[in-house]
Amino acid sequence: MLIIPIKDGENIDRALKRYKRKFDKTGTVRQLRARTAFIKPSVKNRMKFQKAAYIQNMKDGLES
Repeated sequence: MLIIPIKDGENIDRALKRYKRKFDKTGTVRQLRARTAFIKPSVKNRMKFQKAAYIQNMKDGLES
């Protein structure tokens, strides 16, 4: 459960924005979407390697 302490005189929009940011960081929505369909372990590994290769290419491009 997320708890967002609201300070005296704080705007509700600002508190709501802090709540949304905290909720996004927990990754709840991503986890729910991932659970809707089964992904085979081999596909997960392949996606993990592709992501690592993409990140490495981005880092190599920045170094040049």
